[in-house]
Amino acid sequence: MRRIMSLFLPQWPIDRRRQNGARPDKPYVLVTGRDGRRLVTAANAVAVREGIVPGTSLTDARALYLDLGVGEADFAGDAAALAGLARWGNRFSPWTSLHGTDGIVLDISGCAHLFGSEAGLAIQAVERLARRGIESRAAIAESLGAAWAVSRFGGQRIAQVPHSETRAALADLPVAALRLDGDIAALLRRLGLRRIGDLYAMPRAALAARCGESVALHLDEALGLAPEPLSPLPPKTLRWSRRSFAEPIGTPEDIAAATRELLRNLCRSLAGENRGARRLTLALYRVDGRIEETAIGTARPSRDVHHLWRLLEERLPMLDPGFGVEDMMLKATIAEELAPAQLGFKGGLGKGETATGAPDLAVLVDRLANRLGARALVRPVRRESHLPERAVRFLPALDSGRSGAGDREQWDQEKLRPVRLLPRPEPVEAMALMPDDPPFLFRWRRLAHRVRRADGPERIADEWWRETAEPRDYYRVEDEAGRRFWLYRAGFYHAHIPPRWFLHGVFG
Repeated sequence: MRRIMSLFLPQWPIDRRRQNGARPDKPYVLVTGRDGRRLVTAANAVAVREGIVPGTSLTDARALYLDLGVGEADFAGDAAALAGLARWGNRFSPWTSLHGTDGIVLDISGCAHLFGSEAGLAIQAVERLARRGIESRAAIAESLGAAWAVSRFGGQRIAQVPHSETRAALADLPVAALRLDGDIAALLRRLGLRRIGDLYAMPRAALAARCGESVALHLDEALGLAPEPLSPLPPKTLRWSRRSFAEPIGTPEDIAAATRELLRNLCRSLAGENRGARRLTLALYRVDGRIEETAIGTARPSRDVHHLWRLLEERLPMLDPGFGVEDMMLKATIAEELAPAQLGFKGGLGKGETATGAPDLAVLVDRLANRLGARALVRPVRRESHLPERAVRFLPALDSGRSGAGDREQWDQEKLRPVRLLPRPEPVEAMALMPDDPPFLFRWRRLAHRVRRADGPERIADEWWRETAEPRDYYRVEDEAGRRFWLYRAGFYHAHIPPRWFLHGVFG
């Protein structure tokens, strides 16, 4: 007999934000822009008690409660997180799927005895979600439609519809529990058909003629008279290599040999998918039940056995085999696309050369980052900002974050900027003949520099939404000794206020 469990998450978008720090004791809503207005899409229980419900404008909501917590709705993020939660449900049943934007459905046929009973399975699922701060209601029935209806409209935290009692369980529920469109549900209510039980005696032909075929179809699906297939989530691709031993191993030589074998098998599998590993995790399962783990990361995808082995080899002495290891597993926890590339003729595989014969910097980055720590090595990336000191930020070398490269005009302009930018602009004393002229003499760090050539000005202002810095007029100048500097005058020229000059960079 088929048994379906529906898990309804009535506050899913709010509960997801609660995991990220939203307070449950304060009115909190999520809003989105629609037709030029900011509308509430979700509200927690405290906000609902204040009269703030989905569909309320943000202006009206703040009028009802001034100190209202507001977050931006993220429908794509909610859907992705719900898919992850559905995969979490695989611990209860391998046949798990999403159901709309606020629920998970599981085919638990043949699974309930593993948890004692159907009620035991439902209780464990609801309690596990509650420990994660997620409110849920569970219902178990013979059909998907019945489980969906009872979980959302039954009013019970955990409901179980016994065999052959589906009709009685659905009879008193509103017609909206049949997953009907709002217009069709409103039409049924105008006709006096408010409960699902009111539809039982209606001839199917008359019902289809007045309300469309969807009403009869959804009713038959809920009663189990029409088939409704459940499509499970596709299995997540697992990239791993495993080796079990007839007798436990414990010597460093045996563990190293097994690790090399696992690595070769895993890289061969990754090559077949045109992917490379960004993070590898090696697990040793000891005979005493403990698990020893270590992990390495790479700056870019790699399936180079020689390079990855050098990184893993440095981590093996940190693993304690105890009284012996009976199982080993190497997993690519992060893998990205890696198309085949031409290697250097002289370097070959694992020699750290590219197709042009130039040294591959990623190999050095991987070794330093895994030896010193992933956060100890950083790399600069471009960031969209007008101000030079904000145009670059630093990320850990092994992070895959990227920034926008900017438009072509900005890129060409930045080619004329200094190689060395000072940590912060340093004030200088400068003299110019006219307000918009470059200085003909400036003093920096107690040394005077007489300007021989100059170019500018180039005006750079802060982003319009910040407006926290004065506009700057930059000049590229060269002194009599041939040294070139990047100076700017801060703010606009004022007749009664002396100009303020700063040196921001030095050309190579």
